[in-house]
Amino acid sequence: MIDKNHNNINEEKYDASKIQILEGLDAVRKRPAMYIGSTGIDGLHHLVYEIVDNSIDEVLAGECKNIDVIIYKDNSVNVLDDGRGIPIEPLKDVNDPKYKNKSALEIVMTTLHAGGKFDRKAYRISGGLHGVGVSVVNALSEFLEVEVYRNGKIYKQRYSYGIPDYPVKCVGDTDERGTKITFKPDRKIFKTIDFSFDVLSKRLRELAFLNPGTKITIIDEREDKEHTFNYDGGIVSFVKFLNTNKDVLHPEPIYFSKNKLDEQTGSEISLEIAIQYNDGYSEQLFGFANNINTVEGGTHISGFRSGLTRAINDYIKKRELLKTTDLNISGEDTREGLSAVISLKLPEPQFEGQTKTKLGNSEIEGIVKSLVGECLSNFFEEHPDIANKICEKIINAAEARESARKARELARRKGALESTSLPGKLADCSERDPSKTELYIVEGDSAGGSAKQARDRTFQAILPIKGKIINVEKSRLTKVLTNEEIRTLITAVGTGIGEEDFDITKLRYNKIIIMTDADVDGAHIRTLLLTFFYRQMKPLVEQGFIYIAQPPLYKVKKDKKEVYIETEEQLQKFLLEFITENIVLSHISNSRKYTNKDLYLILKDLIELDNLVKRITRKGVSWKNYFDFSKDNKIPIYSVIMPEGIKFIFTEKEAREFKAKITQEQSSFSLKDLWELQRIDIIAKKLKQEDIDIRFYEEIPEKPIYRIQTSKGIIYDLYNIKQIVSTIDKISHDEIYIQRYKGLGEMNPEQLWETTMNPDKRKLLQIKLEDTVEADLIFTTLMGDKVEPRKQFIETHALEVKNLDI
Repeated sequence: MIDKNHNNINEEKYDASKIQILEGLDAVRKRPAMYIGSTGIDGLHHLVYEIVDNSIDEVLAGECKNIDVIIYKDNSVNVLDDGRGIPIEPLKDVNDPKYKNKSALEIVMTTLHAGGKFDRKAYRISGGLHGVGVSVVNALSEFLEVEVYRNGKIYKQRYSYGIPDYPVKCVGDTDERGTKITFKPDRKIFKTIDFSFDVLSKRLRELAFLNPGTKITIIDEREDKEHTFNYDGGIVSFVKFLNTNKDVLHPEPIYFSKNKLDEQTGSEISLEIAIQYNDGYSEQLFGFANNINTVEGGTHISGFRSGLTRAINDYIKKRELLKTTDLNISGEDTREGLSAVISLKLPEPQFEGQTKTKLGNSEIEGIVKSLVGECLSNFFEEHPDIANKICEKIINAAEARESARKARELARRKGALESTSLPGKLADCSERDPSKTELYIVEGDSAGGSAKQARDRTFQAILPIKGKIINVEKSRLTKVLTNEEIRTLITAVGTGIGEEDFDITKLRYNKIIIMTDADVDGAHIRTLLLTFFYRQMKPLVEQGFIYIAQPPLYKVKKDKKEVYIETEEQLQKFLLEFITENIVLSHISNSRKYTNKDLYLILKDLIELDNLVKRITRKGVSWKNYFDFSKDNKIPIYSVIMPEGIKFIFTEKEAREFKAKITQEQSSFSLKDLWELQRIDIIAKKLKQEDIDIRFYEEIPEKPIYRIQTSKGIIYDLYNIKQIVSTIDKISHDEIYIQRYKGLGEMNPEQLWETTMNPDKRKLLQIKLEDTVEADLIFTTLMGDKVEPRKQFIETHALEVKNLDI
């Protein structure tokens, strides 16, 4: 109800009583995005970065050499360093009575803007400048536990949702030092708490490159993954890593470092740059400020680019290397085939927001531009052979850019949504709002015909691709644009390509869906298309517009019932449910029978056990090894292959001692996580309680132990666990017809719509760019010119192959 003075009569009175003061960490839980950027996947990973950045600050202070990160199965994370340890002594010289005589550790963990980063004597250079990092992590965690190894003692405190469970207490003695923080993100705050191993690995690899001699290990206990990063060469090693499997123009990166006094602030600024050109066509440029990856760039990046372009242009003009005065060298030309890393350290960085993705210090641009221009010009004068090779490539790039300009015009769409300018083979949709449309890129005319009949014409467009498109990894843009299928694809998408012409606002479809057959040729075509999008339309990948259709892998038929199944795991579940209804498992000696739910759970455990044994066998550990360990009730957590044979490690302390020893000896041995053995031990103990004789996994006793009887009266007498698993697999495949789909053409239009194209039922795999360095390496390895790296990749991952098409 509104009165004549436009006052809402039903509105509550707004007075001083409505003003709230959020104390402690309440403000963080109320508005988490203010502190970590978002409550999505980026904000989740930012929690780990905040803690690791504190360890790196110890590295910068010369007090830390080792950092370990472990992701546990419940998505809790452990970060351990060997720095000085967070101070635990009570604070004396504070005015606020709330903090007086309280442990410094508790204050750091529970108070915003509390830490050692404000004191330049404690930390001259720091990434964590706001003093909110670890306290924010604590506030946004279901639990956080901190252990400090300091002064020969172990100090501990645990928190629930940022509130201490008990005061800081001493729990033991130690000869180590450092800080260990274990936390689990709060499910009520975050959309997901599923950490990405690749995202975290990317950040930790960068930190290892930027801090030479620091050993950083990440272990993922969910998927048995581990990476150890340790690079003595710093950013020079980083650039060499970026150019792995590429042909470089000069064997060693160009490296220079400079310290400069900023006259405005009186502070010293340190700049390191490493540059190396390869014969490829893409640019890889990484900028860091105080170890923070400034993914959105900033003044140091713009200063570098300006200085690089000026130095190269000056050298080309001075040496009169241009054949024609009509050709202009652009910044884009100077960065073709460039791999570069910029590491800037400054006392007072101005980042945009707590997530620190862009550097804003205005004075830095001129300083970096001047230093790059000066250092690069001096290098070119001293090394004319390298300078001439680089300039020759850049001139070729400029000539190719001019040649490509006209060809690119052909690929541009004349109107935003005018179907008259679109390729004839594109079956467009009637919807004109790009946010509601989808483009299916389909392999071949046959599948294209089925897809055209299956689709909803209102919002789904179909573009058949004939054969395999050109491999853009090996081709310059001028050659790429001669390929008819590529030109058709560019025109259909509508954004244009290349740094100058790409315009994401002209994108015609909200989803670009690659739909190929589930065979070798389909996988190859999918990889070629992904390579094209990654190299020539990268923002589409970065912003999540590219998808892969997930047609069902199987059609399962039993009598008159048909079921479509998308994954191997779903197929196993379906077969297991069928088996449970159609067999009885029993002991021959004591006639104990397993049926219904009990049978399902036992068979599920037996199948998992069989898969785990196969996994540990690939790691050089046998079932007999496990059985011997279980007798002593001592299961190893790691193994390492030594010249004298396999060595087993049973405790984390033993693992740390081993890592320290091999680091000191500069050995290259790495630990293999044996998480499978822990799981095998759990399953084996459960099976033992159910009278399953775990002594006989594959060994054959004198007499059969088990009997399986099917609903049709067929009897199988079996000797061991492995025979049970193989027999139930045989029975299920004998009773059920399983069709493995390899081509989309094997489905009629109705099936294709129901399983793959209907938005209400389909599943799409969104392509995400979580680790740009790793992604670049994969594309170079699989699609580049060199055969040997591709062969090594295949040999390394051969055992991981699923759905092998033979």
